[in-house]
Amino acid sequence: MKNSYNILVITVALLLSTVFSAVAQAPVYNVKKYGAKGDGKNLDTKAIDKTIDAAAAAGGGTVYFPAGDYLSVTIHLKSNVALYIDQGATIVAATNDDNIKYDMPEKGENEIYQDYGHSHFHNSLIVGENLHDISILGPGKIWGKGLIKDERKPGQNEGYGNKALALKFCKNVTLKDFTVYHGGWFCFLLTAVDNATIDNIKMDTGRDGIDLISSKNVHISNTTINAPGDDALCLKCDYSLNYPRALENVTITNCMVSGYNEGTFLDGSFKKDGRQHPQGRIKFGTESNGGYKNITITNCIFDHCKGLALETVDGAALEDITISNITMRDINNSPIFVRLGARMRGPKDSPYSTLRRVIISNIIAYDVTGEQGAIISGIPGHDIEDLTLNNIRIYYKGGGTKEQAGREVKPLIRDYPEPDSFGITPAYGFFIRNVKDLKMSDVEVSFMNEDLRPAFILDNVDGADFQHIRTQGASGIPMFKLNQVKNFNLFNSNQLPNTRLSAVDKKEL
Repeated sequence: MKNSYNILVITVALLLSTVFSAVAQAPVYNVKKYGAKGDGKNLDTKAIDKTIDAAAAAGGGTVYFPAGDYLSVTIHLKSNVALYIDQGATIVAATNDDNIKYDMPEKGENEIYQDYGHSHFHNSLIVGENLHDISILGPGKIWGKGLIKDERKPGQNEGYGNKALALKFCKNVTLKDFTVYHGGWFCFLLTAVDNATIDNIKMDTGRDGIDLISSKNVHISNTTINAPGDDALCLKCDYSLNYPRALENVTITNCMVSGYNEGTFLDGSFKKDGRQHPQGRIKFGTESNGGYKNITITNCIFDHCKGLALETVDGAALEDITISNITMRDINNSPIFVRLGARMRGPKDSPYSTLRRVIISNIIAYDVTGEQGAIISGIPGHDIEDLTLNNIRIYYKGGGTKEQAGREVKPLIRDYPEPDSFGITPAYGFFIRNVKDLKMSDVEVSFMNEDLRPAFILDNVDGADFQHIRTQGASGIPMFKLNQVKNFNLFNSNQLPNTRLSAVDKKEL
């Protein structure tokens, strides 16, 4: 019996040894063995592509970047290939000149209904299209040194690159552990990328961090993005594929976004240049044709940036969204912006957008601008529906005046969906209009400096349940201002008695 047991143990050990040996001997292709210099002076693009080709020809493998600076223009990914950027290794985007050019931007399938840059992928440092099973891994860095931060249309000095990584129609993608510094217009432009994992990425850049567009089954976690000049993490569903495709089944967790000076997140100095409105936020929009469905955002931090934004203005259904456990500090515009509009940048006769079944909970925001409260705004005839907000605490800077309290906010039906277009809101806490079925509970708003605006303004709202509401208010200033409101209920809120109103034209509470 003992001998049988020993034989079993030895057999299992031999099997495990064989497995581990096979893993250890998995194909690894060192770019230096294929001619890369890694000296930051010589262009290594051909050597890198040659290494990727060799790995792909063998059925797949890992392209290995040992320590060094690999100067390059457009690198072409292939299926079943991983790039591993080791500690001390940096892929450096070369500066464009007459002899060094990135791939030309391809003719887009549609270039009408979204920004020019969303329609083009090839003019990037790293590009992949119609690929499967690809990865970029490792503790190294991508430095978009020579990437530009805007669009260059045909005839305007072509040959520039403006994205660190662009993927289109790819599946089974892993991006993990590396750092991106100065990523151009987009660090990641990911369109129709399905079954993707993005984990433990650090970005410090002047424009967008991650633009995730019309993709499915994507998980983003443990990622920090500093993007003072644009959005840090932006979810979109544009028309660049020449048909609407939804962004769906997405989770974002344990992430941090900020708007400190570019480079000062990575060097740890966290400097501010005095700009009033650094961006660096998480946003749904502005391109919104295909729809947003089944998206969860949780355990995230906003620091020195704009607030959370949910926008649909081009015909997309934004629905079944949960956002929870968010902390914010030093927020320079509306801390929560929920916007249904009708810009209608899409084919003629596109449907109007819808926004419904959204839950936002467990939010704490401190040192928020006194110019704007949270904004929840549909448009006449097209209400935001079934919106729930609970366990929310917002500390505003305050300072609002009676004149501001009387300010009328224009409908802004076809305007670009941005809180700044609303100007100073007449409510310091929440400005709410064109909403149906709103539920708010355990919500508290206060100010650091006296504010002469009401905490809540409701305009054209049908169905509003408020429970356990607390507000700070100046003497003689109402807590609520209601205009064309139906089915209003306020209860279990100590500052006002329980109130039920079936319909009111104008009323203050």
